[in-house]
Amino acid sequence: MSESEDKHDVKGQFESQATQSELGVIAEFIAFLKYNKKWWLTPIVVALLLIAILAISAGTGAAPFIYTLF
Repeated sequence: MSESEDKHDVKGQFESQATQSELGVIAEFIAFLKYNKKWWLTPIVVALLLIAILAISAGTGAAPFIYTLF
């Protein structure tokens, strides 16, 4: 292929990716884990999310029910 055809092909790929819909945060994070093979981060993220949910719900009306769990 000539250099002009390569540039045209790269430009076409760039334009096609630009018109695609964006991924959500969760889908992008899962793609990051897959691509970089960082599956060991999954339990850490899940634990942090559970702690955050507990902390947020501790200030609501569900607090008496949460405290009985511990």
